[in-house]
Amino acid sequence: MSDFSVYIIPVTPFQQNCTLLFDNESKRGVLVDPGGDWPKIQQTIQKKGVIVEAIWITHGHIDHVGAAMQAKEALDIQIIGSHRNDKPIMDDIRERAKIYHMPDARVCIPDQWLEDGDSVNCAGHVFQVFHTPGHSPGHVIYFNEKKRFVLLGDVLFRGSIGRTDFPLCSHEELMRSIKEKVLPLGDNVSFICGHGPGSQIGYERQHNPFLRGL
Repeated sequence: MSDFSVYIIPVTPFQQNCTLLFDNESKRGVLVDPGGDWPKIQQTIQKKGVIVEAIWITHGHIDHVGAAMQAKEALDIQIIGSHRNDKPIMDDIRERAKIYHMPDARVCIPDQWLEDGDSVNCAGHVFQVFHTPGHSPGHVIYFNEKKRFVLLGDVLFRGSIGRTDFPLCSHEELMRSIKEKVLPLGDNVSFICGHGPGSQIGYERQHNPFLRGL
């Protein structure tokens, strides 16, 4: 089996890392967290020549799902994820859109909710799903053991962690998710997060001030 590539498309005023994940040989792939700016995302997909077969969602905040329905309809594909505990957040997208001045954002209606322990497939590359509540109640991450790579959404960042001052967030749950689900993946695991540059779990374990004592 060939390797896969990841290509980041910064979208929305929040510069969210919408991610195009695809197999290098077949060019089949998935679109992760299309939060907005659908024309920009669509142009990138066409430029890269990727055949997008599904949409994966890490969590239901507007900057991660705002363009998911546009992508679903344009590409005739399914939205997979996050965990069903995010439904209240997704249902509230219209109100969030007014607050954040994102008029094109639409309520996200997943075709499939994910559970802890599920797996999803990107052109033959298997990703394990972990439920990681805290930043949102239904947040999930996607881990590819073979490549030692994980899509972390807004759980952990380079030098920081996800915010917990939004409705339905929990700092205690976030720290538990990091301790019990993220750090055990291993120090040599690289990650892409929802905002900013990626990193490695081992680097964050040593240098991220929010992880001291875990």
